[in-house]
Amino acid sequence: MFEMETHISCLFPEILAIIFSYLDVKDKGRVAQVCAAWRDASYHKSVWRGVEAKLHLRRANPSLFPSLQTRGIKKVQILSLRRSLSYVIQGMPHIESLNLCGCFNLTDNGLGHAFVQDIPSLRVLNLSLCKQITDSSLGRIAQYLKNLEVLELGGCSNITNTGLLLIAWGLHRLKSLNLRSCRHVSDVGIGHLSGMTRSAAEGCLSLEKLTLQDCQKLTDLSLKHVSKGLNKLKVLNLSFCGGISDAGMIHLSHMTHLCNLNLRSCDNISDTGIMHLAMGSLRLCGLDVSFCDKVGDQSLAYIAQGLYQLKSLSLCSCHISDDGINRMVRQMHELKTLNIGQCVRITDKGLELIADHLTQLTGIDLYGCTKITKRGLERITQLPCLKVLNLGLWQMTESERVR
Repeated sequence: MFEMETHISCLFPEILAIIFSYLDVKDKGRVAQVCAAWRDASYHKSVWRGVEAKLHLRRANPSLFPSLQTRGIKKVQILSLRRSLSYVIQGMPHIESLNLCGCFNLTDNGLGHAFVQDIPSLRVLNLSLCKQITDSSLGRIAQYLKNLEVLELGGCSNITNTGLLLIAWGLHRLKSLNLRSCRHVSDVGIGHLSGMTRSAAEGCLSLEKLTLQDCQKLTDLSLKHVSKGLNKLKVLNLSFCGGISDAGMIHLSHMTHLCNLNLRSCDNISDTGIMHLAMGSLRLCGLDVSFCDKVGDQSLAYIAQGLYQLKSLSLCSCHISDDGINRMVRQMHELKTLNIGQCVRITDKGLELIADHLTQLTGIDLYGCTKITKRGLERITQLPCLKVLNLGLWQMTESERVR
């Protein structure tokens, strides 16, 4: 009898493509260099589904974009831009995601030469830290990228309310907008986004995620605009916005679709603001009030009464004690992540309460809690679902806990 020898070269190209799809990006490229059969299999579009090409555009490469298109790659990150951006747009007419984060030399002129006609396929554009970009570029984007769903403008410090008016006029399908550290943006601009100036712009009423971190000119009026116009909002980041106060929380308290609220380092938020949130109709899953030094034990009582469905709660450096923990833990049955680092009034008694009642916790941050001892930590490590315990610059993982 003859035995048939089985070798990987006998596999059908479709099977090879399935195997190659599990490799990381570098190895996908390497298998293409083994032989012609593997090259053909590795170029199957299923192998590269969802992959983002990371490119240094330094010199002309005629085969670059045809190769990307053959493999069905439609997501690109430009690591360094020494050629015209139009080179990318012309080479990839069906591009879906373009990441230009940190391309400091990108100017309005360069972007204007690239966006000269509709690009209906483009859904995601990241211009974070492109510091030369101004409202002029946003006009181009609003005109030609009508299907854009994600726009990242973090650190684009020349953006003003006029730019937001242009976005509100042209990008009606936008779902996520990041305006971190756009310090010229004020309540007027947020009003444009929220559809408060319908005569000039309809607004971005489909927004689900809005990042306003470190936008220092914003006040409670912005929150009023957001609550009236952005009814689909799920995630709102207001961290480091020193101009918002407890009164603004009244507006947010009735946003029924809001799932995650970040108020980190908002110095004017106190127990009263947390009370407003808890007394409304919110169904928050995540709340961060870390470094809000006016938030104390009374806030934990309010959270237990009205925000008991939270899965993640961050209270780092807040003025809370074991008494506040005692008033909260019995109602927080769904809590999975609790960050109480630098809460220096927490002792072993607080940890025992957490261990007794917050049995669903998977992660807890205790960095800088100077009054806890080995006794309290031993109780915490007995939590059945705990995977991450942060005690400082290192973390105790689940595997280390078992040893």
